[in-house]
Amino acid sequence: MKSVICASLIASAAAFAPASTGARSSTSLEVSKKSPALPFLPYPANLEGYAGDVGFDPLRFSDFAPMDFLAEAEIKHGRICMLAWLGFVSVDMGARIYPLPEAYEGLTSVTAHDALVQQGAMSQIFLWCGIFEVVATVSLIQMLYEESGRAPGDFGLDPLGFLNGKSEAEVNRMKLREVKNGRLAMLAFSAVVTQSVLTQGPFPYV
Repeated sequence: MKSVICASLIASAAAFAPASTGARSSTSLEVSKKSPALPFLPYPANLEGYAGDVGFDPLRFSDFAPMDFLAEAEIKHGRICMLAWLGFVSVDMGARIYPLPEAYEGLTSVTAHDALVQQGAMSQIFLWCGIFEVVATVSLIQMLYEESGRAPGDFGLDPLGFLNGKSEAEVNRMKLREVKNGRLAMLAFSAVVTQSVLTQGPFPYV
């Protein structure tokens, strides 16, 4: 009788034990997959399928923030920094838009900030950038919560037709190039500002 009771208890406990299936082995494989960029860390699974994915997310933002939001933020900052680096260096190489206000004479990219704050130009830049961000936020919300179908960073702006007649593979290659150049530009703009402040000299800031 005791053996029958013990057998019944074992069978009941086994019903709540995790089953040994193929899902368990696949989970083990996912856990063991390492990041290509940081091989000592696990691969952030939510990055898969996005342009420029090399498994680099050491702070694991992709675990709790929407990936479309993160991807759009990276593309936007990359685009801004590509323009910012070009504009910063161009001014220090002598590029100007004429007629030039007298208050702007002799300014460098570094000294222009305080001068433009005093003149009120920076307030205008802040205003227009703020308006643009509000408008862009509407499309971001539609992308994240209303399934608008818009890809991160895609505002339909291609005036030179770089993507016209391109295959899907060629379009993906162009997207990858933009992401890589944007990442480089973010580092480059930080470096050029730092170097120009340290040297107080014209380009190439040595």
